[in-house]
Amino acid sequence: MTSVMKKSNGNTPASFTGLVDQIFQNNLSRFFEDDFWGFNGVNRRSTVPLNIRETDRSYEMELVAPGLKKEDFRISVTGDMLTVSFEHKEEANEQDRNKGWLRKEYRVQSFTRSFNLDDTVDVNGISADYRDGILHLSLPKKEDAQKISREITIQ
Repeated sequence: MTSVMKKSNGNTPASFTGLVDQIFQNNLSRFFEDDFWGFNGVNRRSTVPLNIRETDRSYEMELVAPGLKKEDFRISVTGDMLTVSFEHKEEANEQDRNKGWLRKEYRVQSFTRSFNLDDTVDVNGISADYRDGILHLSLPKKEDAQKISREITIQ
């Protein structure tokens, strides 16, 4: 038995089996889409918060990057360019591979940012420390560039 139904545009008749096939295909396609699983997609423009402050003796940078290890970071100076980057990969290890996974996702996160250094920065004195999810960089100023403050006695 074939039933004739009209599509929503009202122009073309469709068979009942064609309609069932279309519903099944739409639901099957939706099953494999990210929204069905609550995954909103990969944030391609991942921004990592960065704070920079200047003191009399240095520039201090804080890069907010929780969940990483210090081994994930790479900091380099080439000429007058300071580059801070990281790459972090998370993979789930499954004990039982016979569970019939339809989908299994791995997380890869990377970041690169470069800064022009002026001639006031003592490149050889740059230091870094990673603790509590924050990468701290200290860029000391050269002695002749440091702000000197002192009191002057009136004679």
